[in-house]
Amino acid sequence: MESVWTLISFGDQGWGDEIARGVVVTVALALATLPFGLLLGFFIALAKDSDEPSLKRAAEIYTTIFRGLPELLTLFIVYFGVQIGVRRIAELFVEDPAIEVNSFVAGMVALGFVFSSYASEAFLSAFKGIPRGQYEGGYAVGLSGLQTMRLVVLPQLIKLALPALSNLWLILLKDTALVSVIGLADTLRQAGIAARVTKEAFLFFGIACLIYLALAILSSFALGWIERWSQRGEAAR
Repeated sequence: MESVWTLISFGDQGWGDEIARGVVVTVALALATLPFGLLLGFFIALAKDSDEPSLKRAAEIYTTIFRGLPELLTLFIVYFGVQIGVRRIAELFVEDPAIEVNSFVAGMVALGFVFSSYASEAFLSAFKGIPRGQYEGGYAVGLSGLQTMRLVVLPQLIKLALPALSNLWLILLKDTALVSVIGLADTLRQAGIAARVTKEAFLFFGIACLIYLALAILSSFALGWIERWSQRGEAAR
């Protein structure tokens, strides 16, 4: 039986390289999903906060769907559903087309939909925490609606929504493990392959646990620094 150090080493005899590549994929997927989910969640929150009934109803339906569906089911719908839909459209022009959806992109889109549905609630609560006088003050000094949003509202919005968004980031980081079921070579999938080949399931899944915990701890430190930075003006006063 090979020693533990040999199994987790880097090189031909160990699985360190594969696990490290999986960690890179996990972090890359989370970082790629974050801006997509934040931007989508922000516009959904705007729709929910608008006076247009149709926009508000559409945004509410969106969040109800993606908050109600299990994340894994959303991932399957995006990965297999889009693949089937694109193939059906392509069959109108090409006979027996070979269509395959990239698992990284599918994972990013699916997790982004889920993340945005929760992020929109965080943004909406933050919108409600900003007094209407802030908007009126921006208009009074000659700012346009877009400038008021960018210069007056958005800095306060981020500050108010940051605690909730920090929790959502940690949830997103853990949810990236779901993409292993569609073949993306992330941390969990690489650990699973190593466990099956070496018959050392406890070792490699234990390593995966430590990796996710380490990523969560590093994220907590980073988020704490961002939160302190966002409150630097208050501390000075």
